[in-house]
Amino acid sequence: MIGWIDTIIQGLLLGGLYALFAAGLSLTFGIMRLINIGHGDLIVLAGYLGIVATDALGLNPFWSLVFVVPAMAVLGYGLQRVVLNRTLGTDILPPLLVTFGLSIILQNLLMQLFSADSRGLNAGPFETASIALPGGLAVGVFPVLIFVTAIAVIGGLQLVFSRTSLGRAFRAASDDRVTAELMGIDNRHIYGLAMAIALAIVGIAGVYLAIRTSIDPTVGPSRLLYAFEAVIIGGLGSLWGTLAGGMILGLAQSIGFRLDPGWGILTGHMAFLAVLVFRPNGLFPKTRDR
Repeated sequence: MIGWIDTIIQGLLLGGLYALFAAGLSLTFGIMRLINIGHGDLIVLAGYLGIVATDALGLNPFWSLVFVVPAMAVLGYGLQRVVLNRTLGTDILPPLLVTFGLSIILQNLLMQLFSADSRGLNAGPFETASIALPGGLAVGVFPVLIFVTAIAVIGGLQLVFSRTSLGRAFRAASDDRVTAELMGIDNRHIYGLAMAIALAIVGIAGVYLAIRTSIDPTVGPSRLLYAFEAVIIGGLGSLWGTLAGGMILGLAQSIGFRLDPGWGILTGHMAFLAVLVFRPNGLFPKTRDR
């Protein structure tokens, strides 16, 4: 019984990392209806930027966030203004093709710069520190930090959407971009800010991923898959649904690993498929059909 409780706790905490992967993807889809195929590779890029900052400056890996998050935000704004804004319209195919190309470019660029060897960030004793719970259970401090960060990020995004003028502009551009422009909203700038925020979150996720496990230039597509599944499970456009989707995916994988080491990833995909069959719009959808 204790073993199953531990499995459930670890699965839910793993969901926090998947929610961080997915939050930026959910944001860009909710505002721009843009599915970024290069999202996973951008997570890996952020991880490598954290490694470079840590090695070059001798920083603790967590301090590398001070450099990585702004750098990814600037990259996101520039990428959206220079490239992706040109692809947006009624047809979803152009952004898919362009971001697929971006994914290929990033993978090959990272391969040239860092080789195919796996690398990671060393956070020292913090990685193995744990919190004792009743019944002989223990949870890692770092997984708890990831989960708390996911809640803080999603809660912050929700406040931006509901309490700020920027959030109102996001909602207006999402609901009707033509009317938003007629009301004086610069959609190109708003979309750039949305991508900047999305990639700032990606910066956090990438550094946390590099601390949690080793990364190499080829692991981006699998991170994209987890992010996509969390978004679909939670419901398109729902930020808190993204957190729930990540937790469900992490829990399914954890239970699968508990049953058989070879089933972990498969059970996560099966949970995604079950939601897709019975609730195609996800558990907590927010977007309207176009």
